[in-house]
Amino acid sequence: MSVAIIAGTAIYNIPGTTLKEESVETPYGTVPVYRAQGDFEDLIFLARHGIKHDTPPHKVNYRANIRALEMLGVKRVLATYAVGSINKEIPPLGLALVTDFLDFTSNREHTFFDGGDSGVKHVDMSITYNPILNEKLLALAPDFDINLRSESVYVSTNGPRLESPAEIRMYAQLGGDVVGMTGIPEATLARELGLCYAAVAFSVNWAAGIEETIQFVGDSDSFDKIKANILALFIETLKTTSDTECCVS
Repeated sequence: MSVAIIAGTAIYNIPGTTLKEESVETPYGTVPVYRAQGDFEDLIFLARHGIKHDTPPHKVNYRANIRALEMLGVKRVLATYAVGSINKEIPPLGLALVTDFLDFTSNREHTFFDGGDSGVKHVDMSITYNPILNEKLLALAPDFDINLRSESVYVSTNGPRLESPAEIRMYAQLGGDVVGMTGIPEATLARELGLCYAAVAFSVNWAAGIEETIQFVGDSDSFDKIKANILALFIETLKTTSDTECCVS
């Protein structure tokens, strides 16, 4: 069976891995995906914004992306999100498992179950992020020099504008730890199709109002090392888990 990595801002390839582009025709549109060559040909890489980062978060075709992975036989998916930090325990360049979410998006195609031929189904989101994949990511993280926080609540906003300080204060009061623009509906769509999905939030800035101005983490040796280590961790996690053990429900 195939496995997949979905990457967002600042991650557009897998270092040391040759990727071959394929096109997948779905009922929701055509999706370019990239299949790893060599020792791990079952790995599918999907660049959420495109490898040229030319698709803004509110225009990502989330349904097509997730359906394409399902059509390729993918059951296990690991995703990265570039985020702003709300919680002081997750500073810029910090990493955290995503374990829950708050959805503040709007006007996005957010479900496969629209009625009619698609039917109507109400999918339980009590456990959106796969616990077996989460456990493996946490267990392997130290091997890749990664300090991975074991939980975080991801606040999904519409974008492409950044949030206001008042919005960030509200999200903090609601329990949000990090804020981004792409986590939902990607994770919920994966859940609707029964994919085993887990995600790591990668902080690239403090959210609005926490400091006087927003300063993004730029390219640096530390930044590049963390990106490479995340991908190496993902690959090892996918290699050392199975559909059978992860996808139990």
